[in-house]
Amino acid sequence: MSDKITIAIDGYSSCGKSTLARELAKSLHYVFIDSGAMYRGVTLNALRSGCIVNKEINRGLLIKSLDNIELKFQLNPESKIPELILNGKNVEDLIRTPEISSFVSPVAAIKEVREVLVAQQKAMGLRGGIVMDGRDIGSVVFPNAELKIFVTADMPVRVERRYQELIFRGMDSTREEVESNLTRRDHIDSTRKESPLTQTADAIVIDNTNLTKDQQLDAALELVEKAISEIA
Repeated sequence: MSDKITIAIDGYSSCGKSTLARELAKSLHYVFIDSGAMYRGVTLNALRSGCIVNKEINRGLLIKSLDNIELKFQLNPESKIPELILNGKNVEDLIRTPEISSFVSPVAAIKEVREVLVAQQKAMGLRGGIVMDGRDIGSVVFPNAELKIFVTADMPVRVERRYQELIFRGMDSTREEVESNLTRRDHIDSTRKESPLTQTADAIVIDNTNLTKDQQLDAALELVEKAISEIA
């Protein structure tokens, strides 16, 4: 039996799950897939295609646009981080803007969008040796994952992380705007009909409110070691 397992990491926005997933994959020499980036890519395409006008989403037009979307990840040779390629163009920076953040949750709540992306995500994980983060990875995408982690952190910590990320990327915002966006996304993600954000019964919680990135990674690596030993 291969010792390469499937690791599903779920959690709220800006709780640090993507950072953990990326570093965990790097340490284990696994493939890292940022499922949230895929939904952001669909959202960016929707804005470009006129599917979102005056803050209103044209569901029918957006669903039709899914036939013309090609999403894949390409490893950045310098950072060694997979970046999203939308229809042949690198859009990694474009999908991280506040505008995309404000629409990604309602776009991700659309049944047809989730069906298309979940199918792609399942295909990516067929061979194991993958770390994928999102909101329904342990519950829907990989319900049989050998390790499920649910990451959480206090809201003030999440707000500051997101705010600092935006500042680093040169984007204007305020902490108040960030908190409002996160609160709205939490509600949409947790209450949507299709694949809501949920902590599965077999997921192990990592609260990183008071943890450094290294401490969080060490905790996750211990969980991986235990999961592998249990199936050996």
